[in-house]
Amino acid sequence: MRRSLTLSILASGLLAACAFAAPRNHAQATQDYYGTLEPFASQAVYFVMTDRFVNGDPANDQRDQGGALHTFNIPLPPCNGVSGNIGYMGGDFKGIADHLDYIHAMGFTSVWITPIVDNPDESFTGGVAPTCGGILADKGKTGYHGYWGVNFYKVDEHLPSPGMGFRDLSKAMHAKGMKLVLDIVGNHGSPAWGMAFDQPQFGKLYDQTGKLVADHQNLPPQQLDPVHNPLHRFYNTRGPVDGDKGSIFDGNLAQLSDLNEHNPDVLNYLAGAYEQWIEQGADAFRIDTIAWMPDRFWQQFTTRIRSKHPGFFMFGEAFDYNANTIAQHTLRGHGETSVLDFPMKQAMEGVFGRKQQGFERMAESLHLTGGPYANPYDLATFYDNHDMPRLDASDNGFIDAHNWLFTARGIPVVYYGSEMGFMRGRPEHGGNRNYFGVDGIAQASKSPIHAALTRIANLRANTPALQRGVQLDIELQGNRAAFYRVYQHAGVHQIALVLLNKGDAEAAFSIDSLLQAGRWHSPLDASTQQVATGGKLEARVPAHGVQVFVLDAPVTNTALASALNVAMAGARLP
Repeated sequence: MRRSLTLSILASGLLAACAFAAPRNHAQATQDYYGTLEPFASQAVYFVMTDRFVNGDPANDQRDQGGALHTFNIPLPPCNGVSGNIGYMGGDFKGIADHLDYIHAMGFTSVWITPIVDNPDESFTGGVAPTCGGILADKGKTGYHGYWGVNFYKVDEHLPSPGMGFRDLSKAMHAKGMKLVLDIVGNHGSPAWGMAFDQPQFGKLYDQTGKLVADHQNLPPQQLDPVHNPLHRFYNTRGPVDGDKGSIFDGNLAQLSDLNEHNPDVLNYLAGAYEQWIEQGADAFRIDTIAWMPDRFWQQFTTRIRSKHPGFFMFGEAFDYNANTIAQHTLRGHGETSVLDFPMKQAMEGVFGRKQQGFERMAESLHLTGGPYANPYDLATFYDNHDMPRLDASDNGFIDAHNWLFTARGIPVVYYGSEMGFMRGRPEHGGNRNYFGVDGIAQASKSPIHAALTRIANLRANTPALQRGVQLDIELQGNRAAFYRVYQHAGVHQIALVLLNKGDAEAAFSIDSLLQAGRWHSPLDASTQQVATGGKLEARVPAHGVQVFVLDAPVTNTALASALNVAMAGARLP
């Protein structure tokens, strides 16, 4: 049975085993302890839907594009008083570049942006009309989000400005010590069939020279003829699959052109395009809908990318709350990417949203030892994004969520606007993706969520143990959480003790389990505690607060060392 190092496990035998551990010599005292050595694990990621962040250059808005099937500013009927929008809203590269200081000051070191590739120049006439709670309903929509690629080698015209192309944006980020995470798509292009007439660009793919290499010709997948029509060979001929009758991953998704994973030309096309964007400054990839292409495809893709860019970090979106299912993408021979941690997302929603479940709900999602992932510490952790309703939580719920997200294992990812609870609880067509703008940034800067996020995110940015350290849980129960993060590697020796309180009243903590003697200090309030051998560390944590004590010293406590050895041995798959 897979188990994390919770207090119950420690109490049931680990501490007893530690009591008989032999004294450690100097060589043992300098043993490595870490959750991961992945360089990207030190990052904290701010996720921006580029078109909805800030309009930095109105000159590239293309407000007349599409004619009768216009693409700019297409509001939907209100959903419970709030309208979504399925047209372009003007956000661009310049809007991001102009506000990197705002993002960086919050403690974020990376920005994940939605796909930048060229999308169709009209709104889509096929599919079904969007509803308040509906998803995969594309009638009347545009490619403002970037996921409807028609030329993966060309940047969409809504995004660049003179002096601010993709390469310029990456340079602007790198100048501030930040990384650029590019969202990429591997399984589909634009909507391809069901249109009132064969619309320009829809269902078509062009190469780097502008040559047409694939065309769905507004035909349902089952009517494509790849044997006799070369323009059909990029696409699969499978139709939609009802989830009750088979795996939806084996069928067409929402009238999108379904790329043929068996055609080597598809792999060459995609890998060539994305290699180009790496050469222009992309530092990591988020892979959209990774489960819709087989593992063998992704293994070929990642191997090719890393042959030219060793160690290039990628994390995929497998929209599934089963850890065993999504973990396959992390394994050797199955793509070897990280993934977005959907099981933890589900737990965070329960703990920090309106349900207000206890911290014990988080334990099962951590998979600190014996879990299915190649390494749980490399997972991208989050509580909502653009494809689901935003977190429905109070201000305190967001504060509590961020206190966990930036201290527990994983690489934190926060969706734009969450620093003020923007559009909280809203689904895709009910405000989830609404425009933020300079007014939103100004409003967010005054939010208590923003202030608390800035505090804890900057602490993580300056504390190696919180970025890559082994996690040992001491208490996860009710409104209280206490755990260690320990990082001892390459001359860095750091033990962090994290205390979280999501209750409405102050909480008192008295920690003696695995506690190492020494002078502990809190970077949050500059307080210190001198702990004697066999002593306790005592602290009072305010309502919806966090306290972190750090000991910058090698591990010498034998019980702690033994617990760390167990955690290290069980964290990563062989």
